[in-house]
Amino acid sequence: MIEKRFKNRIHAGKLLAKELSAYGQRSDVLVLALPRGGVPVAFAIANSLDAPLDVMLVRKLGVPGNEELAMGAIACGGKPVMTSDVVQMYGITADVIDAAAARELREIERRERVYRPDAAPPELRGRVVILVDDGVATGATMLAAVQAARSDAPAHLVVAIPVGAAETCDMLRREADELVCLSTPHPFFAVGQWYADFTQTSDEEVVKLLREARQHERELRKHGRSDSGSGNGSVSAEGQADASQQRSKA
Repeated sequence: MIEKRFKNRIHAGKLLAKELSAYGQRSDVLVLALPRGGVPVAFAIANSLDAPLDVMLVRKLGVPGNEELAMGAIACGGKPVMTSDVVQMYGITADVIDAAAARELREIERRERVYRPDAAPPELRGRVVILVDDGVATGATMLAAVQAARSDAPAHLVVAIPVGAAETCDMLRREADELVCLSTPHPFFAVGQWYADFTQTSDEEVVKLLREARQHERELRKHGRSDSGSGNGSVSAEGQADASQQRSKA
């Protein structure tokens, strides 16, 4: 019987927040969730760090007939990031990939309207960006998010996940500046195995949590939070090193 390490996504986020505590109370930190499942995890992190929360809109490209298996992923405005071994194994053609990418880009546009009806995407340049999901299997979705974030030149890019396949975490560690993963169990079959409650996150819950996070951010500004960051969005090499030394990596 598999031990359920996390009660739910909020619980997983609180555990991750402890490993990210060096990034708390800083003006240059931005937490970006991969919707929908990553939002409750990221909400708990952002709340603990007193950091703003937003979303990185990325969609998995599922294998036709087996959509839970990722053949790749795509971010808004980006090119598909493909999982080559899955593409080869299932003999997936370019036409199939193009059709899936077009379909998921439409869903990204829909979510943009729902999640950010009156706001522009956040500025990433020069900031510490923490990308959060509820776990990774193939890592295609998170890799697409990393590449999309890189294009906006953040000063330091962190991937934070509660659980992931070991080989996927090794790959993400090479792609990001820093990886924080609480557990890399073996064998690894599915993210949901490690949660007691892995109920699907709804659009309504995402909107509610984003609204609460923005209200929290407004309250912090209203009360003149004292930030330990530089305030200009830059991160010193010393600051990055100090943060990394306080982090446990998978």
